[in-house]
Amino acid sequence: MIIPQQEPYNQFLSDCLLKKKEISLAVKREDLLHEHISGNKFRKLYYNIIAAKEKGYHTLLTFGGAYSNHIAATAAAGKEYGLHTIGIIRGQELGENLGKTLSENPTLAFAHAQGMKFHFVSREAYRHKTEPEFIRELFQLFGNFYLVPEGGTNELAVKGTEEILTPQDKEFDFICSAVGTGGTIAGIINSSFPHQKILGFPALKENFLHRDIQKYVHKDNWELIRDYHFGGFAKIDEKLVGFINMVNSLHNLPLDPVYTGKMLYGIIDLIKKDYFPKGSKILAIHTGGLQGRDGMNLRLKKKEMELLKI
Repeated sequence: MIIPQQEPYNQFLSDCLLKKKEISLAVKREDLLHEHISGNKFRKLYYNIIAAKEKGYHTLLTFGGAYSNHIAATAAAGKEYGLHTIGIIRGQELGENLGKTLSENPTLAFAHAQGMKFHFVSREAYRHKTEPEFIRELFQLFGNFYLVPEGGTNELAVKGTEEILTPQDKEFDFICSAVGTGGTIAGIINSSFPHQKILGFPALKENFLHRDIQKYVHKDNWELIRDYHFGGFAKIDEKLVGFINMVNSLHNLPLDPVYTGKMLYGIIDLIKKDYFPKGSKILAIHTGGLQGRDGMNLRLKKKEMELLKI
């Protein structure tokens, strides 16, 4: 069972905009749960690891891209709790020279150091990752394993993310979360209080998330805000980099550039536009993902852009 290294708390932000608009904004520091298995990855893996252990599995197999928070967290969880881990990684070319890949990719280097075994597949093959034939081939290659979906979202993951909100969070009117595969916001919706509105900020261009989230929820008090993906998954520009660095400097609040940075940028922009009624109390969920900053800085450096302050 994964044990938290620190219990999360609500960090209240204060600045001129919030005072002017008479808005209260806090960030739930789920990123502090665990150094390497933080935020929503901790929540998603928690009950899956319990299930894997109870059913006698010795290996976790999962999927992800080259800079996946989920890949890094699964590798760390496997090492800490005595499970072998296998990562099916999108991008066959990355496996052609593993040494070079590891020297250039902090995420995969970390996962490899945790003992994760990689299987690189083409982007075309990766699209079939949920199909029975593809899964059967993986069982033939690796033997028996406990399968965790890409991003970690399944029913046990949603059970874990339902524990993000606590009774103390009842004071908030709006709960905001970044959205990747939908498992985190699904759990938040299920455990939300009747008076609360749940806002999801997708980190990617998409037309499927609403359907995927609906598979796990039984309430209709939620909405997806699709205006703050900055061009697509893992896309970033100088405006977002500057915002993330400003928040870090002013509030001592580190954000990741793929999920939480975009979410908080969106929240602040909506406050400026008077989306939230005067007197609103907003809680934003920090879903972790800070390991991705190193990889993003390598990309920003190549483009001669401002780097994220770490």
